[in-house]
Amino acid sequence: MQDPNKNDQQINVELSEEIAEGVYSNLAMIAHSNSEFVIDFIRLMPGVPKAKVKSRVIITPDHAKRLLAALKDNIEKYEAAFGKISQGGGAPTFPISFGTPGEA
Repeated sequence: MQDPNKNDQQINVELSEEIAEGVYSNLAMIAHSNSEFVIDFIRLMPGVPKAKVKSRVIITPDHAKRLLAALKDNIEKYEAAFGKISQGGGAPTFPISFGTPGEA
């Protein structure tokens, strides 16, 4: 007997060649409102005073929670296969400015 709560619908996901190449990011900044989370993926280069947002992803709070669970699961699998990920001293200690008026 089939579980009535199980969703058997399949989704075909298309991945263009350009998107498949990916974008390198070594910093992410997250902001939120009551209806969405905004994740900016940033490339910060050593010795360069300006960093560029390479991609912005906007998701619902529900999806943000599912993303957190998926990341946790994948990190656990990664660490089981390759060992603990070293956090290297925590968050970066440099000033970050988005260049908005009035921002120091």
